[in-house]
Amino acid sequence: MAGIDNMDLPSEQYRQRQLLYRLLGDLPARDGRIQARLVRREERAGYLLETLVLELNGDQPVPAYFVKPRRSHGRSPCILYNHAHAGDYRRGKDELLLGRPELSAPPYAEALTAHGWAALCIDAWGFGERAGRTESELFKEMLWKGQVLWGRMVYDSLRAIDYLLGRPDVDGSRLGTLGLSMGSTMAWWLAALEPRIAVCVDICCMTDFDALIAAGGLDGHGIYYYVPALLKHFSTAGINALIAPRPHLSLAGDLDPLTPPQGLERIDRELRAVYAALGASEAWQMRRYPSGHQETAAMREEALAFLEKWL
Repeated sequence: MAGIDNMDLPSEQYRQRQLLYRLLGDLPARDGRIQARLVRREERAGYLLETLVLELNGDQPVPAYFVKPRRSHGRSPCILYNHAHAGDYRRGKDELLLGRPELSAPPYAEALTAHGWAALCIDAWGFGERAGRTESELFKEMLWKGQVLWGRMVYDSLRAIDYLLGRPDVDGSRLGTLGLSMGSTMAWWLAALEPRIAVCVDICCMTDFDALIAAGGLDGHGIYYYVPALLKHFSTAGINALIAPRPHLSLAGDLDPLTPPQGLERIDRELRAVYAALGASEAWQMRRYPSGHQETAAMREEALAFLEKWL
């Protein structure tokens, strides 16, 4: 994978990361300078907002929001914030600024900048300013072309990390990623594939694939979620093991049909063993709540505290 320095990683983890990336279909080379156009810069209560258009994939411009504290100086730690799905194709990156019903308050743009962190959120394929074609139509056309919709989504997010690493106001050694639901899945995929992400927080979508099948829950996830041949090579815990020993917090609801409890137990057990073997037991944490598919106030506090500790 061009653009990722894996030389300091164990050889087996490096091979597994390469294999996982190959399963994402035909993707552009991950190289070349990223063009960014500033559409608007404005002051909001507590933070500065940049509205951007990024050229990440050579195919479709990617609208984005970048926020940072108003009184920031020098390089700030930064979060790549991944928006959710929820069938709300128009919201996209606006979730960073406005939140959504499934999230606690305030919106993450306010919460993150209040702690001194910058954040970037892009519109995923088919969402926000990139809406217009249905998820099903995108998936079908890409399948014909040897591409995978989730692969194109992940690729854009990886290139967004590359963009952040080139910004003079971002501390590239202190990058995190965070999201709810589809954004949660994006967070752990990104951290598995990109070792320069220092901290991962996923909220309400640590789904064990085998447990989802056993529970009859496949239709709970959109078609974007499904990667051909993935189960021949990886379990959910196997993907997340590629994040170790970097800090990773997983927040889940025991009443969430997208994350069957028996699957959460299996993932937690396997990742506790992985992190313990690497001498990093404290860096993996799974917290489960008697809630459904939503971020509770307690989850929000856990997420921010974890970022404070590790970022």
